[in-house]
Amino acid sequence: MPDHAHSSDPAVQAQLDRLAALSPGRDILGLERIAELCNRLGNPQNRLPRTFHVAGTNGKGSTCAYLRAILEASGRRVHAYTSPHLVRFNERIRLAGTLIDDALLAALLKEVLDRAEGLQASFFEVTTAAAFLAFARTLADDCIIEVGLGGRLDATNIISPPAVCGIASLGIDHEAFLLAPEPGAPADPATRIAWEKAGIIKPGTRLACLDYPLPLANIIGKTAAAADVMPFAENDAWAVVPDGEQFFWRSKFGSIVHPLHSSMPGAHQRRNAGLAIAMLRLADGPRPSDDAIARGVASAFWPGRMQRLGPGPLTALLPAGADLWLDGGHNPDAGAALARALDDRAPLHIVCGLLANKDAMGFLRPFASRIASFQAVPIPGHEHHDPNALCRRVQSDLGIADAQPCGDVTAALRHIADLCGDGDVLICGSLYLAGIVLDLNGEHPV
Repeated sequence: MPDHAHSSDPAVQAQLDRLAALSPGRDILGLERIAELCNRLGNPQNRLPRTFHVAGTNGKGSTCAYLRAILEASGRRVHAYTSPHLVRFNERIRLAGTLIDDALLAALLKEVLDRAEGLQASFFEVTTAAAFLAFARTLADDCIIEVGLGGRLDATNIISPPAVCGIASLGIDHEAFLLAPEPGAPADPATRIAWEKAGIIKPGTRLACLDYPLPLANIIGKTAAAADVMPFAENDAWAVVPDGEQFFWRSKFGSIVHPLHSSMPGAHQRRNAGLAIAMLRLADGPRPSDDAIARGVASAFWPGRMQRLGPGPLTALLPAGADLWLDGGHNPDAGAALARALDDRAPLHIVCGLLANKDAMGFLRPFASRIASFQAVPIPGHEHHDPNALCRRVQSDLGIADAQPCGDVTAALRHIADLCGDGDVLICGSLYLAGIVLDLNGEHPV
């Protein structure tokens, strides 16, 4: 699926149009083009401050959010490169705590595109090079980089060995790119995904990771051993211990005495917070105090991940007292995390749009028992599951009788308000859809 980006700033839009015309229009894995592009730019990836590199199928963006919040609670200036953006392209590049402004973004994209002549660099490769250039030229204490796709051949993996690598939750996604036949790669899909993610491990770095099924843990351990890196793994070296709505972080190398509370709901978010803490405990240099960790975990926010929407045009469509939730999860692993998050809630009315290359039933099946009604919507500008066909599958495969195709999110919410009665609503299935929803409700990430 190609990336899409638009800007209200004419100078930025001119460069985005130029990028769309010059790039191949699809994801391309491999380090040759990004290496050459960065070389033409003076190799800015080698001039970054202390760096944290995060991979994973799900949870890597939330882990980055916890890392940034904790470091900033410690008084540090933090760069962050994440993807995709939800509403504005600027969300991808955060300079010393602030989203990049339009004037600098336009100038950087122009500079990178001028140097990319003849390379056929992809959208993500150009964006990555622009981020590295911005980071190298702006003073900061730390740099957080989220892997875009996979890890081993992702454009971000051109960086020098980071202070710490983190690997979040692992699952099956982006099969067309990450499961292509390759000599020496594991044949089992889940193990192959783990092998790709573990490709960010380099000699001279340190590694924090979650607890995985044995075959996945073995492939990560083997990759780490080849780089002479010892994994700092969940339930071996560290653990998250739930305590009601709070949790404790325990480690054989030192625990946090006081309980922690995350503003982002769900057990999966507590694990993401735990991974971020583990990464920070591994890093050389200044380490955040327990108080800074507590304040950072409590303040961390990652839009579009079990986000309760505030007052706005969309929430106003629902009956008084009904909450409107938004989650961009779109694969089976994300569906399982949603099922755990929804386990103690009354069934919700679901509004769902899914890209055509996603496993719709794999995503929906884990929380099917929590669905009061189902409304399928298109995702404008992207190839998506046909809402009519998706509703038929939900009825036949999941046994949910109340399934209705709708023209858009607004129509779906009106349908729920008119015909489905009271109850909370969850919009889910795509980060692209999440961006549309945030824009419609006037909640732009900042």
